Amino acid sequence: QIQLIESGGQLVQAGASLRLTCTASGRQVSRNALGWFRQAPGKEREFVAVIGWDSRSAILGDVAKGRFTISRNSAKNVVYLQMNSLTSEDTAVYYCAAGALEAGPPPLRADYWGRGTQVTVSS
Repeated sequence: QIQLIESGGQLVQAGASLRLTCTASGRQVSRNALGWFRQAPGKEREFVAVIGWDSRSAILGDVAKGRFTISRNSAKNVVYLQMNSLTSEDTAVYYCAAGALEAGPPPLRADYWGRGTQVTVSS
């Protein structure tokens, strides 16, 4: 089992930056890819980004390209999502996920989920 706890979500203004953190625990964390999905009200959950267990592979979804970066501190079992130039379209609950990289889409087969953290961007 892997437990995932997200933090860092908050209300920000358009154009701001925000960093989300996901802290993972469990025996298999180091062998799992970690990533982020998001779900806005009335919309389906969508893939944001994923990073492989060895940090060699990092894949950004279309919503993240050019603005977001994903990184991982394997020693601390933490994955970060740095979000820049936020717009109201980024308002959503952001979920951390752990699982395996695959061809996709999405490129992460999530076996474990966090409860999510709310990001609200005011225009």
